[in-house]
Amino acid sequence: MISLIAFLIMIGILITIHEFGHFIVAKMFGVKIEVFSIGFGPPIVKWKGKETVYQIAAIPLGGYVKMYGEDSMTEPVQGEVDKQAFEDPRSFHSKPRWQKILIALAGPLFNIILAVVLFSAVYMMGIKEPAYLNQPVVVGYVQPDSFPAKAGIKPFDKIIAVDGKPVKTWKDFTIMIGMKAGQTVVLTIERNGEKAFVPIKVPEDITKDTIGISPVLPAKVGKVLPDTPAEKAGLKPGDEIIAVNGKPIRTWFEFVNYISSLKEQKPLNLMIKRGDKVFTVTVTPEWNDSLNKYVIGISPMMETITVKYPFTEATKKGFEKTWELTVMIGKVIKGLITGEVSFKTLGGPIAIAQFSGQALESGLATYLFTIAFISLQLGYLNLLPIPVLDGGLIAILLIEMIIRRPLPEKAKEYLAYIGFALLGTLMIFVIFNDILRVLS
Repeated sequence: MISLIAFLIMIGILITIHEFGHFIVAKMFGVKIEVFSIGFGPPIVKWKGKETVYQIAAIPLGGYVKMYGEDSMTEPVQGEVDKQAFEDPRSFHSKPRWQKILIALAGPLFNIILAVVLFSAVYMMGIKEPAYLNQPVVVGYVQPDSFPAKAGIKPFDKIIAVDGKPVKTWKDFTIMIGMKAGQTVVLTIERNGEKAFVPIKVPEDITKDTIGISPVLPAKVGKVLPDTPAEKAGLKPGDEIIAVNGKPIRTWFEFVNYISSLKEQKPLNLMIKRGDKVFTVTVTPEWNDSLNKYVIGISPMMETITVKYPFTEATKKGFEKTWELTVMIGKVIKGLITGEVSFKTLGGPIAIAQFSGQALESGLATYLFTIAFISLQLGYLNLLPIPVLDGGLIAILLIEMIIRRPLPEKAKEYLAYIGFALLGTLMIFVIFNDILRVLS
């Protein structure tokens, strides 16, 4: 339920801002607005303003601003309505092409501006992110039978490049790997002061199948489950396990591997660091039927950092984040066209709903960040030169400005059919992707 609520709030904000962009710029140029609709289909709620009908419709996957004379795109040849729309100075059709372009551009532009505003607000509020994202790409764990394991990557290897392009942090690495879904990449690693080049296969859907490596996580206790060996032994959140039966433990995964390797139930001596104190506790693991291994009942601590800035710096950071993600979106679009990025990485309304629900549960700042990112994507998606999108209308108007005459009505009809077919195919595909993710 929370995912649905989060999705409806998010989509409502994004659609309203987008359509308001068209609305306000059209009003600035004196265009009469007949309908301002949030959603498609039959209206659930509607009211009449001075000359505009405002409504919320049943299908919340878009919206529209209906402008007077918008459908009269060519010289009128019949009908008084067409002739009146063509000649009326308040009709969309009567406006010069440069004004029509600005009206079409305003919707996506408002989505991009919203992204900048929300990113800036998030940086002012402060947003938590995993501490490891800003750390060097040092491998803490290699999943058995994964591509990295088969390629020979080991814990504490440091990844310094992907396909020859340097990576400094886990954030850089995650973004770059996400762009290579379904492909084989060559990782440059450092081990004991020597470099090696290791080819690995990236899963086609990295939202479902992990690449097989994880960062170094200290063996710190994040949560102690009730009525478990760990609770009975007196372990507390924040405790760091530094040795088991005299064997030094450097990472959480080393501790997990040690426990998982146990063949029989026997007491373990854990050396614990709690603040400035170091002491030993005895804990006896218990068998877990669902996991098919021994456990003690703890989960790891994910250390986070809070990013927070004053107004001026937050605004600067908002623009920087918008530009950073703009470049990333551009690379993804290019990769989809060239085949370097798999279409299986795309998500539809179900994925967005799940994502927005998780973001809302994580806190207001994370939710606003998510809205900003989706708004940015929506803005650029609408600028693509595909008929029926704002970018398609802009492309047609630019062509007409170059040839100095309107395109034939039939040509526009065929372009609209192509646009609907492309978007319909894409929508079916991403929804199918969503369903496969849910089922798996």
